[in-house]
Amino acid sequence: MRIAMVGTGYVGLVSGACFSEFGTEVVCIDKDADKIARLEKGEIPIFEPGLDVLVANNRKAGRLSFTTELAKAVGEAEAVFIAVGTPTGRTGGEADLSYVYDAVREVAAALKGYTVVVNKSTVPVGTGREVERIIRESNPQADFDVVSNPEFLREGAAINDFMRPDRVIIGAETERAQEVMRELYRVLYLIETPILFTTLETAELTKYAGNAFLATKITFINEIADLCEKVGADVHDVARGIGLDGRIGRKFLHPGPGYGGSCFPKDTLALVHTAQKAGAPVRIVETVADINDKRKKAMASRIVEACDGSVAGKTVAILGVTFKPNTDDMRDAPSLEIVPALIAAGAKVQAFDPEGMEQAKPMLAGVQWCGSAYEAMTGADVVAILTEWNEFRALDMERVKEAMKAPVMVDLRNVYSPADMTAAGFRYSSVGRPLKRPGA
Repeated sequence: MRIAMVGTGYVGLVSGACFSEFGTEVVCIDKDADKIARLEKGEIPIFEPGLDVLVANNRKAGRLSFTTELAKAVGEAEAVFIAVGTPTGRTGGEADLSYVYDAVREVAAALKGYTVVVNKSTVPVGTGREVERIIRESNPQADFDVVSNPEFLREGAAINDFMRPDRVIIGAETERAQEVMRELYRVLYLIETPILFTTLETAELTKYAGNAFLATKITFINEIADLCEKVGADVHDVARGIGLDGRIGRKFLHPGPGYGGSCFPKDTLALVHTAQKAGAPVRIVETVADINDKRKKAMASRIVEACDGSVAGKTVAILGVTFKPNTDDMRDAPSLEIVPALIAAGAKVQAFDPEGMEQAKPMLAGVQWCGSAYEAMTGADVVAILTEWNEFRALDMERVKEAMKAPVMVDLRNVYSPADMTAAGFRYSSVGRPLKRPGA
């Protein structure tokens, strides 16, 4: 089978490489000629563990190629995936679908023979019907079906998520389209992956509902963490206690500075907009988005408090600026709120991130970027952990104390034990945990 993947961003590149690993012949298409040239040289434009090897192996095997020529690739494909960006629009939180519809018009003009057109981009309910309308209007002779096949890829673990997913959701309403999709995902049938066929609208809403639910879990445990700080409870024990309930589960119950990334912020807003437009507002999700936005803005105050109420003229070391580890993605990262607030309050900020500094530099003006965690902490009055990269989990605390002006740490990811840090001589603060456990 031969497929075309329109868009070589995070979703398109990972999905295209993984489909080629399944044995499918994949052509990835992008208008950015420089990006395509880099991909042809084996240069990967995003950081995702294992993606460089996957791309190289499948290019060598002849199953994966890259091009700027959409018409030829689409004309030879049995299925065409639309995997372009759907950023938040300028007003109201709605998803900007202009990239999707522009791609669909180009695809429509290039269709030859029966083709399944698959929305892989995250799109609001009703987009699939509009895609169908655009194709019929642009190319009345086209023989096609429109399918919704939302992605559920976690940055930093995307390849495993594609190869061994919890489920695959496919909105396909004809047997002909379903058969094409079954063939594409036949490898997953062999490992008994649940594959759910639905209507277009159901598939589209499932994506948004899933992300909104996970964002709600994160926001819930963050609010419980704030309560724990007031009453002397340990949020990790609370999370463990409720997570052992099979109805709740343990995942996404990790307190921190708020969620970020390419999905949760924009998808919660898009769901809110869709629900309001439909006359069925989702008040819980509205509140979740509002609380998360305010939480990220408030996190700088924790660092200020650790410096006795003022960071004016003081040096703050920031460890990690990406929204999560194992990615270079800066989209809606808490650091984008925290770092500017510290600089505005008069702090000198020295920062280090293992992968995200090149992405962060144009977004965070006034930061001194360092070559290592220890360099960032040299001469610092306080160090704050914003992203839980593995290399920050085993810092040499004696070396840290020697480098810093004062042993003060604000751990917004709860990487370390309060008791251990106190014993090591640090003034230590974290999220939702007492300094000492009962009886200690």
